[in-house]
Amino acid sequence: MTTLAIDLGGTKLAAALVDESGRIRQRRERPTPASQTPDALKAALTDLVAPLVSEACRVAVASTGIIRDGTLRAINPQNLGGLLHFALVNTLENITGLPAIAINDAQAAAWAEYHAFDKRVSEFIFITISTGVGGGIVCNGTLQQGQGGLAGHVGHTLADPQGPRCGCGRVGCVEAIASGRGIAAQARGDLAGLDARAIFTQAAAGHVQAQQLVERSARAVARLIADLKATTDCGCVVVGGSVGLAENYLSQVQGFLAEEPSVYHVEVYAAHHRHDAGLLGAALLAQGALE
Repeated sequence: MTTLAIDLGGTKLAAALVDESGRIRQRRERPTPASQTPDALKAALTDLVAPLVSEACRVAVASTGIIRDGTLRAINPQNLGGLLHFALVNTLENITGLPAIAINDAQAAAWAEYHAFDKRVSEFIFITISTGVGGGIVCNGTLQQGQGGLAGHVGHTLADPQGPRCGCGRVGCVEAIASGRGIAAQARGDLAGLDARAIFTQAAAGHVQAQQLVERSARAVARLIADLKATTDCGCVVVGGSVGLAENYLSQVQGFLAEEPSVYHVEVYAAHHRHDAGLLGAALLAQGALE
């Protein structure tokens, strides 16, 4: 049975057909609409999945934000153009005529990466650093979602009480400092107005402020990993997302983590599935939920 998997992120929408062996076919991608209206997102999703629907028997969507009762509730509305609530499952079932499930994208990615890791640890953490910072937690071999869908939103833990205000309303969240949006928002002078990708390019070229922004992000993530080690005693941490997988970023995270006391050390790896972890995890979860 083929699953139509969708990854709804802050900057891009991706969709693909995923067979039961986990093979991805006909992957499509387009920018996430900047409009704050549900109609704009519905139109974008309709256009994205139209060529794929006829070959699928179910839909699985991995989305940024909190998923509760099939509805997307944005913990940081800035990451979805100000969208606060969106009936995600109902919309996709109406668009496709197929049964659908929805899950937070980092939770979905965690499940895919846990299986790729061959389940060699019982306590497993996945962190994505992209437009925002999210996470997924596997405890005793079970994916944690929480009663309200909040489990794993590690980007909204505290990094710096004197730091910038996060879009969630708190001050000094990891996301406000370490995410692609956070890196860009902190840029000043000749870097002002550049996105995270451009700032990483400037950092690689030796731009001092750009290097400092990237280092601050990596240090915040390293401290987050130390906190998660203390909380879960995880056996490993896997990092993904456009920032997390950027060249030389993970090595900086590992270096800053090594500066922490040894009790907080844990092996940190790059995501095996790279940018497709959310798609594959959602499809994997749908195999059990919709059969």
